[in-house]
Amino acid sequence: MSEAKGIVKHIPNTITCMNLFSGCTASLMAIEGHLLSAAVLIIIAAVFDFFDGLAARVLKAYSPMGKELDSIADMVSFGFAPGVIAFGYLKIAILGDVHADFNPSELSNSQIALLLSAFIIPIFSALRLAKFNIDTRQTSSFIGVPTPANAMFWASFPIIFYFGNYPIIESWLSNPIVIIIAIVFTSLLLVSEIPMFALKVKNLKWRDNQLRYLFLITLLILAILFHWLVVPMILVVYLLFSLINNWLIKK
Repeated sequence: MSEAKGIVKHIPNTITCMNLFSGCTASLMAIEGHLLSAAVLIIIAAVFDFFDGLAARVLKAYSPMGKELDSIADMVSFGFAPGVIAFGYLKIAILGDVHADFNPSELSNSQIALLLSAFIIPIFSALRLAKFNIDTRQTSSFIGVPTPANAMFWASFPIIFYFGNYPIIESWLSNPIVIIIAIVFTSLLLVSEIPMFALKVKNLKWRDNQLRYLFLITLLILAILFHWLVVPMILVVYLLFSLINNWLIKK
C-alpha cells in the first residue's frame, strides 16, 4: 500500500515533466523555424499543464517540489517557447525568412535590437510566474494574464496561417512594429493588476461556473463565425470576460 502511494504522489510531477519536455521540443522547433510544430507542442504542453494540477487535486498529491517544478515547466513552455515563435515572426518581417541566420556581424544594430525584443516575452513571463508563487491573492483566481493564455495567443498564428487564409493578419505580421507592439502589450498584461477568472472547475454545476460556461459558449459561437481566427481571439475574449466580471463584482 505504501509503495502504491509512493507511485501515486509522483504522477502529477511526471505529467509536469511532460509539459516541460513539450516546451523544450517546442522551443527547438521554433529555433529551427518550424513554427507550426512549435505551436502544436505548446498546445500539448498546455494540456499537460491542465492535467498535472487536476491529478494533484484528485490524488491529493500536492508538494512544494511540484509547485516549483510547475513554474519551471511553465517558464519554458509558456515563456521561452512563445518568445522564440515571436522571434521567428520578427525574422520573417525583418529578414524575409524564418530560416534566415541570426548573424550579428551581418545585421545593423537596429535589426538586432528589433529581433531580440521578442525575448521581452520570456522576461515578463518569468516575472509573472515569480509573482504568482508569492502572491496570496491568486489562490482561486489570477492577477494578470496567466502565461499559458499568453502562450496560446502567440501559438495561434502559425495554426491559423496553416489552416486558413487571412491576408490582413499576414500583413500585420509582416510589419515588425506591429509585432513589437503586440509583444509589449501582451507582456504588460502578464504583470498587470487585472483580476482574471480561473478556468479550473471544482464541479460541473451551472450556478458555480456560469462565467466559465458563458466564456466557452462565446468561444464556440466565435469559432462557428470566424473558424480558426477564433484561436488568437481567446486571449481577447478572456480579458473582456474578466473585465466584465470585475465590474459586476464591484457593482
